[in-house]
Amino acid sequence: MNSEIRDLVDVQNGTASREIFVDEDLYQQEQEQIFGRGWLFLGHESQVPNPNDYYVSRMGEEQVILTRDKQGQIHALLNTCTHRGMKLCRYDEGNTSLFTCPYHAWSFATDGDLVSTPGELFGVPGYRARYHEALDKKKWGLVQVPRLENYRGTIWASWDVGAPDLEDYLGGMRAWLDFALDHRDGRENGAVVLAGVQKWRVKCNWKFAPTNFIGDVAHVVSHRSVDMVGIGPSGKGRRDTKTDGASVFGWPDLGHGGAGWVAAPEEDYEQPRSFAKYPVVSQYFEEARAKRRELRRGEQHFQGKGTIFPNMSFHEEQPRTIIVAHPNGPRETEFWRYYLVDADAPDEVKDTLRRYFMSYSGPAGLTEQDDLENWSAATEASSGRVARKHPYNYQQGLGYSEPYPGVPGCVWARQLFSEQNQLIWLKRWAEFMEGRDWDQLMHRVEVPGDVPFPMMSDSEASA
Repeated sequence: MNSEIRDLVDVQNGTASREIFVDEDLYQQEQEQIFGRGWLFLGHESQVPNPNDYYVSRMGEEQVILTRDKQGQIHALLNTCTHRGMKLCRYDEGNTSLFTCPYHAWSFATDGDLVSTPGELFGVPGYRARYHEALDKKKWGLVQVPRLENYRGTIWASWDVGAPDLEDYLGGMRAWLDFALDHRDGRENGAVVLAGVQKWRVKCNWKFAPTNFIGDVAHVVSHRSVDMVGIGPSGKGRRDTKTDGASVFGWPDLGHGGAGWVAAPEEDYEQPRSFAKYPVVSQYFEEARAKRRELRRGEQHFQGKGTIFPNMSFHEEQPRTIIVAHPNGPRETEFWRYYLVDADAPDEVKDTLRRYFMSYSGPAGLTEQDDLENWSAATEASSGRVARKHPYNYQQGLGYSEPYPGVPGCVWARQLFSEQNQLIWLKRWAEFMEGRDWDQLMHRVEVPGDVPFPMMSDSEASA
């Protein structure tokens, strides 16, 4: 790391400057170095199931239109008219054969092409009389996001044509994400977005959410109200009683991580059984679990929650959800919650899950309200002249990480209460912010002066 960034993020000593959570100049740099380069989650293919369907998403501060053209191919288009910049699509989702600008009526097909029509009403009004048929329509279609990939139904995009393939970017974290996206009975994919997407704005920095969901288990004290009222579907109060063997896992060279455990499918796991208050849902999960044990016999899978760098986080079961932290400036974030369900689940199961998900997460959910209060208050309290001089502490479990057996590049803390993963995320943030090329970011070449992630020595690990 260069000296300027190293002054902000000190992974070896477990500290980070508050400036990275409040400073305007750093925020603008993030738009270029992080959101302008990394792979970003746009949505799910189930949100555009039919030809000419569209869904408006975001990449950093940029609005993009996720579309399925009339041939069935998916595109991501910058939501701005190439004529005068007017926001082209002003609905969140829908179906249309043309995006027509309300300013000067330039019209674009759902593949982004500027429409060519024999008449004067669509495409470019006055094309013959005003433009004298000299305008090159092929050059003035909507801006296409150059990199777009579908991973088990989730759609990802990058502005950087030189970015590595998405699967390389995700690395070993794919196995963790798979369990959230696959059918509960073990079939690949199988998830769809349930109903709509919840969106709300909070006066906090966007980085609080991914560094929380990447594996901050110690903040369970914030959710004492949830424990007391027992809103979980089992009616049980405690949220911090975890299965033996649970830990934080992370990839220091990629910036991803999570909290949970790895289990073989033959093993019973508590989560799906916790819908005891809802017999139809409980039976559905019991039957799905039995099928999974048979289909995936001998395989391992991840259970828990995690973050994929930079701003996409997920919970694999309860609630089964994806949350994206979209930046609206250094001190405001727009959160988007997607809830996932098996596509072929019975309607009663889907409806019960829908009501449970919204009571637990989202702007009306008890756990989310606790988190949002923490993040907004921390942003406000870190903005003052004096406060900005004092770093945040990430020293919990510092230097006690070990390589996770059999998973290349992955480290774990052998316990849930560690800030290993927050340091992993901050390390990746710093690497992007100093403008490293992809060979350096993917560690194909060494970077002079790099200091390794703080790990337990071999002698300590064997003791």
